[in-house]
Amino acid sequence: MSEGDTIHRTATALRTALVGKPMRSFSAPRLVGPMPGHGRTIERVSSHGRHLEIIWDDGITMHTHMRMTGSWHLYRHDERWRKRTDQMRVAIEVEDWVAVCFNAPVVETYRQFDRHRHPGFGRFGPDLCQPTADLGECVDRVLRYPDPDVPISEVLLDQHVACGVGNVDRSEVLWALELSPFAAVGSLGVDDARATVETAARLLRANLSDSARVTVPGVSGGLAVYGRNGQRCGRCGDTVQVKRVGEMNRLLYWCPGCQARGDSRISPTPPLGMERPMDPHPAAALYLSDLPWNRRDDDHEPHADTA
Repeated sequence: MSEGDTIHRTATALRTALVGKPMRSFSAPRLVGPMPGHGRTIERVSSHGRHLEIIWDDGITMHTHMRMTGSWHLYRHDERWRKRTDQMRVAIEVEDWVAVCFNAPVVETYRQFDRHRHPGFGRFGPDLCQPTADLGECVDRVLRYPDPDVPISEVLLDQHVACGVGNVDRSEVLWALELSPFAAVGSLGVDDARATVETAARLLRANLSDSARVTVPGVSGGLAVYGRNGQRCGRCGDTVQVKRVGEMNRLLYWCPGCQARGDSRISPTPPLGMERPMDPHPAAALYLSDLPWNRRDDDHEPHADTA
């Protein structure tokens, strides 16, 4: 029998083994609800009473209720299971571990509620994982988004704009574009909207055949910012940050050093393809203004040629 404190300890162990890891395989013979996608990253494990929930980065939540018979086990890949295979209700495999739920009477999945994901909000956008997806339609949906103040990081998760983008993908796409995740969708021009959609499609399709998602080849872990809170950005050397944002309080990773473009909290920034005229940091501005060719005081004003 699984008591609440036992489930709490189980959730702690599963959290350590699974969170932040892309899923290699998933099996649930009696599952009620949608299947989590292959290669999706597990973002959260929580428990309350005899209930245990696992949440993936595509918004799918799996709820298991232990009641009097269920239990979760954690095994290494070469370790023998302590219960029979026919008692397995869920098996989740990541790089180093296999989490197995035995004899749970309730195993169900559902998508977390989000007003933008709700079926009543309109039909879903094209699936970016499909090579036949109409990217032009996705770009148009970005540009005509009904709430122009919503950050682009939230718009990327809206399946009514495009399907297939998860929480890992949005962080990596915006880093690749050097675009602030806090840029209001209404502030984006056509070039930024097109680049966002095309980059998302390219990264998704490049990782369809491999559960270990790679967006930056050669980088340890394969990811530029996701899961790298407190580490140095491989592009600019600044420190990667993380914050819970949006209605679903999802984790967002970004580099404030090279992803300032479009962030009105810092300074107005030019559209995609236009260079900044100078470093906006106050110390840099002061330094540049003191250079001889930038001074405008009388003592250093260039004199006209009187010859």
